[in-house]
Amino acid sequence: MTEDGQVEAFLEMLAAERGAARNTLAAYQSDLEDFARFLGGSPAAARPDDVAGYMADLAKAGVAARTQARRLSALRQFFLFLLREGFRGDNPVADVEAPRLPQTLPKYLSEAEVDSLLGAAREWPGLVGLKAAAGLEILYATGLRVSELLALPATALATDAAVILIKGKGGKERILPLSALAKQAAARLRDHTRLKKPAPRYLFSGRQPRQPMTRQGFALLLKQLAVRAAIDPARLSPHVLRHSFASHLLARGADLRSLQKLLGHADISTTQIYTHVLAERLQRLVQEHHPLAVRLEK
Repeated sequence: MTEDGQVEAFLEMLAAERGAARNTLAAYQSDLEDFARFLGGSPAAARPDDVAGYMADLAKAGVAARTQARRLSALRQFFLFLLREGFRGDNPVADVEAPRLPQTLPKYLSEAEVDSLLGAAREWPGLVGLKAAAGLEILYATGLRVSELLALPATALATDAAVILIKGKGGKERILPLSALAKQAAARLRDHTRLKKPAPRYLFSGRQPRQPMTRQGFALLLKQLAVRAAIDPARLSPHVLRHSFASHLLARGADLRSLQKLLGHADISTTQIYTHVLAERLQRLVQEHHPLAVRLEK
């Protein structure tokens, strides 16, 4: 197999074995092509000095630390694949350190702000309002990724079942509880669209009835909803709603392991970005209930 063919085989493996989405495959391909431009040849033949030089070049060019880390991660995955398949006997990325990433906290809305959004969505007339209300109710009730939401079939949430089975990243399945309000919002949306011809295939259909709504279209819908709720549109996105779901659950007593399962995180370390909420809750708990804290207040 040629070195270029090894790159193609790697991308095919991501699609077939890990169920990587189109955007994910495009990102891996872009990162490998960027490395190939630096080398002036195929990345499959790179040496450790090549990888170290590439990372130094990215840093010198002022590329953001997160972008550097993502490109290094793509190279790690690529060379591990070559090693596993016997195309190489070494891993040139093994000793390359990832750049230090700044500690950032997830952005989320307050419970009062979510209530304002829900109220504004319910008052928004027409199909666009029904989509906004259903999308908001489902996202906030389940913590779904926007890709998972938009992939829901037209029949989703149509039964009396208290849970829904979701196929997430890498084809991994998880079961999520449903709220009555989310099911009611989905039913109202479905009732509005079920008589359309051709019949929609997705709960959130796009301009073409047989195609799902685009991520960009749904994000724009949320921006418009934010304006109606007097909230800065820059603060609202599908991912902010996912963060809000997680943060509010933890603030009300959920544990990290349960949250990991609900969010579909493969590794608990990903869920640990929400530990700031746990820290705030524990601090409140001590201040409200510890004997010394109570005596000091008196």
